[in-house]
Amino acid sequence: MRASGSKISVAVSFSILFSVAALFAIDKNFHDAPDSSKELKNPYTGQVSAVQAGKTLYARNCLACHGRSGQGTGNVPSLVDGKLEGVAQGEVFWFITKGDKDNGMPSWAFLPEKDRWELVSFVETMGPGAQSSSMPAAPPPAPPAAMTSTIKAPPPKAPFTDFRYQWPGKTRNITTKDFPAPYATESARNGPQVVARPANVWPVTLPGFKVELFAAGLDNPRLMRTAPNGDIFLAESEPGRIRVFRGLTSDGKAEQSSVFAEGLKEPYGIAFYPPGPDPQWLYIGNTDEVVRFPYHNGDLRASGPREHIADLPAGGGHWTRAVDFSTDGKRMFVAVGSASNDDDSDTHPAEHDRADILACDPTNCILKVYAYGIRNAGGGIQVNPQTGELWCSVNERDALGDNLVPDYITHVEEGGFYGWPWWYMGPNQDPRQKGKHPELKDKVITPDVLLQPHNASLEFAFYDGTQFPEEYKGDIFASEHGSWNKGIRAGYEVIRVPLHQTGHARGEYEDFVTGFVLPNGDVWGRPVGMTVAPDGSLLVSDDGSNSIWRVSYTGK
Repeated sequence: MRASGSKISVAVSFSILFSVAALFAIDKNFHDAPDSSKELKNPYTGQVSAVQAGKTLYARNCLACHGRSGQGTGNVPSLVDGKLEGVAQGEVFWFITKGDKDNGMPSWAFLPEKDRWELVSFVETMGPGAQSSSMPAAPPPAPPAAMTSTIKAPPPKAPFTDFRYQWPGKTRNITTKDFPAPYATESARNGPQVVARPANVWPVTLPGFKVELFAAGLDNPRLMRTAPNGDIFLAESEPGRIRVFRGLTSDGKAEQSSVFAEGLKEPYGIAFYPPGPDPQWLYIGNTDEVVRFPYHNGDLRASGPREHIADLPAGGGHWTRAVDFSTDGKRMFVAVGSASNDDDSDTHPAEHDRADILACDPTNCILKVYAYGIRNAGGGIQVNPQTGELWCSVNERDALGDNLVPDYITHVEEGGFYGWPWWYMGPNQDPRQKGKHPELKDKVITPDVLLQPHNASLEFAFYDGTQFPEEYKGDIFASEHGSWNKGIRAGYEVIRVPLHQTGHARGEYEDFVTGFVLPNGDVWGRPVGMTVAPDGSLLVSDDGSNSIWRVSYTGK
């Protein structure tokens, strides 16, 4: 079992600005900062924009441990209540830059100097009397969708949300303590009304990032993977084909497109084998089988016929089959979602080997259960290249109310049980399965990151590019396809899950690209696939507008 999130956060997070022992020690200088640090001047003093930028950085890196208002959590000390009184801004800047490994504070010198000063600017506004000081705190921006929406229902109670209150940079952290009782609200049937994207509407992301249209006119674009040579492979599931994109024009579009293979049955998963720079095969997860094609770097068309590798359970509600390989190539993983919402697999044969992640030796594939009770990870599984752990993105069950059960993203433990259909996220029993399998109650694993219920979380990618700021390195970006079982829509966005450059999540996530829902609730875009392009930009497939969007960092 991995160490708890709180231990990890204490060990490695920027959130540990001040260790408990050091904070209350009477030192001549703050953390033995040199006298010269007191002379450092914040070049952004008094700038509202610096405070706002620092607030965003704080939310990404510090909020999970220090809390929204800097009050601290657990054994993480407070940043308010006079704790920084008399400490020069230069001393805080020096400490952020240098770190204190003995007390669990790493150096954050890799952050640009401007970012570190902006963090100092925001932290200063948390102290006593800050509102009347020379460091003005700007009010938080109102979410544009909430301001313009024609839906006048009351705001959702945090940490739950809906599309009106999703906007880039907003951090959320759902815990099991936030769960309502089952049936606290009626089960909604609110499927998306997909409309054409209006000419004046575009996806919205954070300042410094830009969204461009990479490809359009596609047919049900779903999962994407980047080949070792930089080509982008896309599953167009309904027409049964795999498409390849190559190159990038000056206006951010693909230079070339080719059909690699066709005649497939609802293809979705894509994986290159063996892992590494020189694959020999391209594996495809059809809805009822895993197949492979001969492949060498640069192939735009399959050079030989497909080969059958393994049969998969098929039929029912979840048809996508995600595929990936362990970093050493000794295991192939296949995610197979349940056939139903909550049928008891003991009494429904159609659920055999479903709601599972299966695994086999690729050289002699006999699939066996790797982890179970995972309702539908068919939308996305991937091995973290940093840690070698398998991760998954999961659609949880419906019909228990607007705010149950959260979807999730998590690392996957071999042999682990994740609850479906009898339990969810710890000792929470599904009322439709009352009294069943009490012996499993204490075995249910609570996932790493709980998302909005009914978000329909699909493919994700670990950011291994170099274009985005250093703080994004190794983080997860995930596509949230969007709800149907929630009174007011949620999802329909791209989120970021910070892994804090450790490969481990602490529970929070952040809205990253929004704007796919119109103010009246109509939907024009539905993110599905996610991959990192060779230049470090992020590509997002969208089967609402049949497009691929490109998110790049400009710094402007």
